[in-house]
Formats: sequence, C-alpha cells, structure tokens
Amino acid sequence: MRPIRVLYGGLVFLSAFLLFAMEPMAAKELLPLLGGSSAVWITCLVFFQAALLAGYLYAHWAARQRRLWVHALLACAATAVLLAPVIFQSALRGMGLNLKLNWDAARHPVSSIFATLGASIGIPFVLLSSTTPLLQVWWTRQMREPVPYRLFAVSNAGSLLALAMYPSLIEPHLSLQAQRSSWTAAFLIYLAASLWLGERVMRDGGGPVSASAPSPAEQVREMVSAKQRWMWFLLPMGASVQLAAVTSHLSQDIAPIPLLWVLPLGVYLLSFVVAFEFPAVYRRGVVSRLMIVMLASLGYALSRVDTRLPIRIAVLFYLFELFIVCWFCHAETYRLHPADVTRSTEFYLWIAAGGVSGTFLVAIASPLIFRANYDLALAFLISAVLGVLVLWEEGWSQRALWITASVLLLSTTVALRIQFSKNAMVRVRNFYGSLRVVAADYEDQGNDTADAARAAGPVRVLMNGRIRHGTQMLSDVDHRKRPTTYYGEDSGVGLALENCCAGRARKIGVVGLGVGTLAAYGRPGDAIRFYEINPLVEPIARNLFTYLRESAAAVTIVNGDGRVALAREPRHNFDVLVIDAFTGDAIPLHLLTREALQLYRKQLAPGGVIAFHVSNSYVDLVPEIDRVAEDQGMQSRVVESFAVPAEGAYRATWVLVSANKTFFSAPAVRDAAVPIERRPELRVWTDDYSSLVPLLHLGR
Repeated sequence: MRPIRVLYGGLVFLSAFLLFAMEPMAAKELLPLLGGSSAVWITCLVFFQAALLAGYLYAHWAARQRRLWVHALLACAATAVLLAPVIFQSALRGMGLNLKLNWDAARHPVSSIFATLGASIGIPFVLLSSTTPLLQVWWTRQMREPVPYRLFAVSNAGSLLALAMYPSLIEPHLSLQAQRSSWTAAFLIYLAASLWLGERVMRDGGGPVSASAPSPAEQVREMVSAKQRWMWFLLPMGASVQLAAVTSHLSQDIAPIPLLWVLPLGVYLLSFVVAFEFPAVYRRGVVSRLMIVMLASLGYALSRVDTRLPIRIAVLFYLFELFIVCWFCHAETYRLHPADVTRSTEFYLWIAAGGVSGTFLVAIASPLIFRANYDLALAFLISAVLGVLVLWEEGWSQRALWITASVLLLSTTVALRIQFSKNAMVRVRNFYGSLRVVAADYEDQGNDTADAARAAGPVRVLMNGRIRHGTQMLSDVDHRKRPTTYYGEDSGVGLALENCCAGRARKIGVVGLGVGTLAAYGRPGDAIRFYEINPLVEPIARNLFTYLRESAAAVTIVNGDGRVALAREPRHNFDVLVIDAFTGDAIPLHLLTREALQLYRKQLAPGGVIAFHVSNSYVDLVPEIDRVAEDQGMQSRVVESFAVPAEGAYRATWVLVSANKTFFSAPAVRDAAVPIERRPELRVWTDDYSSLVPLLHLGR
C-alpha cells in the first residue's frame, strides 16, 4: 500500500502547489484592470479564501456521497475553462477592453476582481481546494486508519514552496503564456491521478470508518460541539485578520517594497505547517506569553504615529508577531480537531469560513466602515480577545491578564483615531487606500536647520498611509504656485516641459493626479489632461489644493486607469506625456511594457517626450525603461534632481524618452540628462512577461 500512500501525499502536495502558483499568476493578470495597489492582492486573497470555502463545502458534501461522476463532471468543466482561450485568456487580457462587464473596473474594483477571477479560474480553484479534506476521507475509507491530519501540513508545505518559487524562479523565467500552459499541463496530470484514485476508493473502499473508537476524553470533547464549531471559526478568523492587516500595514506604512506581500503569506502558511505537522512542539504557556509581549510592544509602537522603527527591524518584528499569533490560533484549532472522520470535512469547512471572514473584514468591510486605516490595531484587539476565550480555562490570573490586554489594545485603537484626526482637514478611505490631508505650520523635510524648514511656511500635505502624494506651500502666492516634491523646475519633468515646445502652447498628458502639482506649469493656451484611478483624489485636489483651479492652462481630469483610458480615447498629440505611478508598493508593470510604449507613441505629437517618474527606494526601473525604449527605436536619458528644502522640492529620478534627437541636444537637457548604463541581460517587458526581481535593491 506504500505507493498509494505516496500518491495521496503527492496529490495533496501538487494540488496546494498549483493553487498557490495560480494565485499570484491570476492576480498579476488583473493588474491591467486595476493598476498597482496592495489592495488588489488583498481583495484577491478574499476571493481565493471564498473559493477555498466553496471547495471545502463541496468536499463536505462529496465525502458523504459515493458519486464519482460529480467529481468527473467538475473535472471536465475545469478542463474546458482552462483549454478554451476565449474564456481563460480574453477574460483576463486586453486591458479591460475585452471584458464583458457592465461596470467600469476602476470604479467597481471588488466586483471586477470577483467577476473576472470567478469566470477564469473559479472552477479549477474550487476543485483543487477540495483535495485535502476529500482525500483525507478517502484515506480513511481505503486504509481503515484515523484521519491523517498531517496531510493538511503537507498541503501547506506545497503552498509555501509555490509561494517561494513564483517570484524567484517562475516569474523571472517564464512568460504568462508559458506559465498558463505549464500550469494547465500539471493540472491535467493532477485530474487524471485524482480520478484514478477516486475510482479505486469507490470500488474497493467502504464507508467512512475510524480505526479505533474515540477515547473517553475525545467523547467528552465531541459533546461540546457548539463550542468547538465557534472556535474552529473564530481562531482561523483571527489568524486571517492578522495576515491581511499585517500585509497591508507593511506594504503601505512600513516599506513600500514590491513583492513584500510574499513574506506575511509565507509566515501564515508556515504556522499551519508547524501547528498541524508538529503539534507536540506547541507549548501554550510559552506561545501565549510571547504573543502578549508582541501585541503589547507593537501596539505601543503603532500608537506612536510620529515615530518609526528602522525598516528592517519593523518588518522582522511584525512578521514574528504574525507568526506567533497565527501559530497560537492554528495550534489551538488543531487541539480541538474532531476524532470522527465524518466531522473532519466540517472541521475544514469552519476553518475556511473563518479565513474568508477575516480577510473580508480587512479588505472589504473595513474600507466601507472606517474613514482611516485602523486594521492593524483591530487585528491586535481581536487577537487579544481570542486569548481571553482560549485561556479562560487557565484561571483568573490569565483571564485578568488578557482582559487587561484587550482593554489596552482597544485604547490603542481610540488613540489612533485621535492621532489621525490631528491636523487632518479630511480623512477618506476606499479600495485604493486611506487618504488624509494634513495642515501644518511648516514642513520639516529633513533639513539641517530649523530656519530652512520654516522657509517653507504653512503647508498642506496629501498622505496615503505614511506615503506623501503631494505637498503645497501656502505662505504666499509665489509659494502657492510653485511646483514642489518631485516636480521642481530642475526635475526631469520640469526640463521636459520647459524645452519641448519652443514657447508655443503645449498639450500635456499626466497619468497620476496627486494634488495636481504639474498644473502649476500651465501657461495660457496650454491643455493639461490628468488620468487618475482613485476617484477620491480628484475632489481633494480640486477643493483642498489650489494647483488645478489657479492653473493658467485648461485642465481636464479622467477617472480610471491611465492606459485603459488612453487606449479608448482618440489621438491627443501630447507634446509631453507624464507617467507618474511608480512610487508605491505595487508597481503597475502594465504601464512599462512594449505594448504600453507603443500606445504612448500613438498619443504623442511628432517629436513628443514621455517622462517617467521612477523615484523609488527599492526598485530601479531606469534600465528596464531604457530597454523598452531601445526596443522601440527611441532614446532615453535619466535626470536626477536634488532636494531643495526651502522650495519644498524632493530628490527625484525621471527618465525622459523620445525619438526627437533635437530635444536631447538642447543645452539645458544635454547638461542635466545622463545616458543610461545598458543592462543587456534584461528582457524587454511585454504584456506577457515582466519581473521586478532583477531590478530590486533592498539594501537601503
């Protein structure tokens, strides 16, 4: 029977590997619809966990049936979805133009994500996710042995391996088409093996049985089924809330590093492996004490919004806290697992329900309920309340300790609300993030002297989490109309606008609105057209900042993804097209591909210039833009400008791309724009291939 045992383990491992290879692949293909945002990944996570719940629900039903034909029917449907290009490919490609949806993806991102993923990978995902609980039941029927819960650890090990391999090996070396083809071939192998195994079980296996009768302790535990069900749900929910909240916090507030979401998800999966494969390692007293120390220390650090830990230390601390809390939740869940095989699928069903509820609270419910981001503080609070429930049986000392921790973490949430309200003129939140406009007497931008800081005068700042998306100085008219932050007069975009058109009226396109800073460059007769994916940004830029309404140019704003809008619109003949969307945690790679540059050229006037803003602490996009420009027969130069605190200017990196040799020979451009060092080993990005791994530099 050993080969059969190996087949069981192999199928569980393969199904989990395929699931977690599919997830980043599908999420990446959604990028053209919704631009770059960590919220895209977290909302995808909600879908994946909802599909996992559907898979577990199917497994719960199928375990009580002896009808392999239903499984075979689902396998045929999944195969049809994957092999029919009209369904699988056109549902995810084409920058949203080929999607048969009744809404604009940018305005209804959650609905778009669920509809697109459901149409393209829903059936295969449900079938794969049903594997672990269903095969555990088949095992007990065929082997006449107790439920092998360690298969759940094998499943999470497969998931962990896929998660590690995708950004490091799969994405850098395979195009999306090659990834889809390889994945589909492996999926068909999985289907054939699982159907063969199912046929053997239905032919040779009996009804679900246990190898031995439950012990008296197990019988007592079975009697408290209501409490068990609640804890099967609540404990995984707490771990899932932690996963989503920590991922969002790290990506938006700590370190906007692309692919950083891999680390929290890996830690989450590792906690499952340790809890289910090595239950003897878990010591409730030790883990609960570590948990309360981490919650208390990070809760305090979270309340100090004006101070920040070094990035590396902060990331390590939050990942360690996430692991401890998830290990606690998952180990306590395993401790309550049922001995009866007939209830094993119900056990997994409740785990999946808790998981999807946790991510739903953070990704969908929280942006609708709260005007600011309190997700991490609430995650800490939920963890402490779970500590009360689990450790209640330990006596009054533990009850008092965890109740006190819960009260303190509730106070932290209240303190955060007070801090976020301080000097805030407006606080709004939606799918794309939490926005605040903060007013201050002066802006200290890291100057050496207080006098230099005060030179900026009163300012107004647009914040997305802790990332600044625009600043305006308000001391007088001259300061108010001065372009600040990354858009100073000696920046790349400043040079492009000054030297593009020999004094005539200009047509300017800008992907990324911010506070409308570039409108400050507008002159009478100019036309400036902004493209902004977040619908909350435009009213903030129009009403709380004056760049737009005081511009001498005719300003229009288009809501939606810039590339999608440019593809739909007639030719504008822009003299300068500014692409400004690469400073966050999720780089919108679809704005940097060969096909994207071809689209930009169609929108340019003869001799026009494309200005890419690529200031980013963790990824060097300059050589890749140079490769794409060279591929299209265009020249590229990089412009580095330095911070000028008194003028509110930050250090900035811009890449100017044009087929106009005369533009690059202009004295001002020639002196500031530097040729780019070529990296011939880089592949040209296309809509079918891109990878940030060769461009990452995490040493800062």
